[in-house]
Amino acid sequence: MDLITIIIIAIALAMDSFSISITKGFTIKNMTIMQTLWFGIFFGFFQGFMPILGWVSGVQLQDFVSQVAPWIAFILLVAIGLKMIYESITGNIEESSHGQFSFKEMTLLAIATSIDAFAVGVTFALLETAIVIPVILIGVVSFFFSVIGVAIGKRMGQFFGDRFEIIGGLVLIILGLKILMEGLGIM
Repeated sequence: MDLITIIIIAIALAMDSFSISITKGFTIKNMTIMQTLWFGIFFGFFQGFMPILGWVSGVQLQDFVSQVAPWIAFILLVAIGLKMIYESITGNIEESSHGQFSFKEMTLLAIATSIDAFAVGVTFALLETAIVIPVILIGVVSFFFSVIGVAIGKRMGQFFGDRFEIIGGLVLIILGLKILMEGLGIM
């Protein structure tokens, strides 16, 4: 597999992380530079690690993962999105974890958005593609897209204020539906 193809795959995988990072950038108040870097580190790590798992698993788990993974991502993203919308409507944003930085929530989001990277790893195994360069590129691209996404989200949040909590929840739900439909072959 050539380098251009691997870069395109890395960018495609980073899009979900980018979307989530924008959402979290405008919903988390007073996010520090270190917290922004943690988003990049978590999303970059999981996007880079999941292809390794897929590559090692190879063909053995391909059928199982292709059936279950979209549902896992869908459930996680919809649950977090609905919680964000509920807390925004009921006015519990300040007491919720969505208005604050949370390693637990970030881990769930990073896992949910990197499940498709597992399938890419299986594909690399089937094509007998070496895994080291793709994993490094996928992780680095996801890191930068996540950091940039948080920065964009912070700017948007300053401009629009708390109205983005509902929009952020809707983005997560739509992203979950997209992943599910792609996994079921509808899209």
